[in-house]
Amino acid sequence: MKIAVIGGSGFVGTRLIDILRKEYDVINIDKQHSHFHNDITKIADVRHKEQIVPLLSGIEVVVLLAAEHRDDVTPTSLYYDVNVGGMKNVLQAMEEHQINRIVFTSSVAVYGLNKDNPDENHPIDPFNHYGKSKYQAEEVLQKWNNVQPDRNINIIRPTVIFGERNRGNVYNLLKQISSGKFLMVGKGNNEKSMAYVENVVAFIKYCIETQTHGYNVFNYIDKPDYNMNQLVSLVSKVIGKRIPSIHIPYWLGMMGGYCFDILAFLTGRKLSISSVRVKKFCATTKFDSNKAYNLGFIRPFSIEDGLKQTLQFEFIEKRHEVDGIIFKSE
Repeated sequence: MKIAVIGGSGFVGTRLIDILRKEYDVINIDKQHSHFHNDITKIADVRHKEQIVPLLSGIEVVVLLAAEHRDDVTPTSLYYDVNVGGMKNVLQAMEEHQINRIVFTSSVAVYGLNKDNPDENHPIDPFNHYGKSKYQAEEVLQKWNNVQPDRNINIIRPTVIFGERNRGNVYNLLKQISSGKFLMVGKGNNEKSMAYVENVVAFIKYCIETQTHGYNVFNYIDKPDYNMNQLVSLVSKVIGKRIPSIHIPYWLGMMGGYCFDILAFLTGRKLSISSVRVKKFCATTKFDSNKAYNLGFIRPFSIEDGLKQTLQFEFIEKRHEVDGIIFKSE
């Protein structure tokens, strides 16, 4: 089987190609070179169909990871140009080669914030451009499937993904906690669904190998869900440091976030704190993943082991400093 991973130079794609190359013929299509798999990387941008078409010759399965996903993308039209327009271009390129199998990484962001443990049938209610554009990409896939229902589509909606070398929201949170200079906004009882990158890529591979028919949608979350107080306690235990947790009211945290928004606007700089990130920090982001586990999938790592390995790599051994390779995401 020959597999094209589109957007494989990033955090998730690199780890996915790591495991796929052991068994399959894989190419990586990305607008950037790959730190670890440059020998199989072809440079192309999903916004330009003519760049994608010739690279899909002989491909049997496409894994579409390419996306604009940071909280602070400007202009916001980029979310739609890449996430929705890119999907249309990839599907048209697939049609030219009669490729009928695609795995698409969407996001639990399509459900919105503070929902009651939504499963795959929960109403769609995205609160930001990222979630809106991801669901619009799913709608493009739905229409594509309706034209030819024998196509095989697997949509995976992971929660926030973390792991070694990633520089996203979970890393920023772990860094703040481990530094001891941590302010807890709110009571800390809000639960956070997370997913360790090695488990996410293992599930993508599992879908490629077992979900070979039909139109399928899966949430992916590593259970159990930690609340913020439990996460602080785990970090403290792993790094061997007592971490004082000062709680401030939600309204005060949001006021601080708005101040940083104004500062970012005035300076033109992208700051690590914003009202959107405070809102996401304080939200309960808990999702149901029974459908994925009922398939028979067995994750390689527990959520606790994933967090421990990430903390060990990043903050104890600091192994990323050897080569300086990191991946910036959310």
